[in-house]
Amino acid sequence: MLGNVPSGPQSAAQRTASGRAPSDSSPDRFITTQIHKKRRAVMAQAKIQAKMNESKFSRTMSMADRSGQLVESLDQLEMRVEALRETAASMEAEREIILEMIQSIQHGQELRNISAGEREELTLTANRLMGRTLSVEICVGTIRNPQQEEALRQATSVIDEIVKKLLDDMESGRQRLLAVHAACVTEAPPVPIDQKFQAIVISCALEDQKKIKRRLETLLRNVENAEKNIKIMDHQKLEDPKTNGCQ
Repeated sequence: MLGNVPSGPQSAAQRTASGRAPSDSSPDRFITTQIHKKRRAVMAQAKIQAKMNESKFSRTMSMADRSGQLVESLDQLEMRVEALRETAASMEAEREIILEMIQSIQHGQELRNISAGEREELTLTANRLMGRTLSVEICVGTIRNPQQEEALRQATSVIDEIVKKLLDDMESGRQRLLAVHAACVTEAPPVPIDQKFQAIVISCALEDQKKIKRRLETLLRNVENAEKNIKIMDHQKLEDPKTNGCQ
């Protein structure tokens, strides 16, 4: 019978073989562990910085895209605003033309050459159309600087003076009207140009230039219609037998 093997301290190899890790507290192992920890910390910090940079880059691109979309939207809106102003200006001009035509009928000689009953009925219709047209209010504002404001004031003053002159002396006022109108057209007019008025008009805003020209054209048409009515009335007077002394 074999006796019991005496138990004694095991060697390092035996302890390792039995599955137990040897106790190692050497300085080299500690330094290596610290280096690995620092390396992992540096790598983690690098990953965090990379993600921050990526997030910043993505956010910048997103802002650029939004800015581009806003610019495109504003460009489209600008075109629609200009189209709206042009449409409103056209409607404003159409309103003026309608009013002018109604006034031409109201004050025309043709209305006097019909029976009293028909004249009353047509006058009522013309007045009704005038009221309905005046009920349409269209206003297209114009942005002006101080120089353009002053130029518009001067141009309006000149035209107002011509209107007063037409009431006193139609032929002289008509010649003056033709001269200032010639200052507003691009083609060479057959009458002398009012150079001073032309300089004033050029200083006005573009929209005001169009309105000034339109007002002058309306005045010219009114003068022409007035002259026609005067000639018609004068011709009828000459053909009146009683006026000529005929019985």
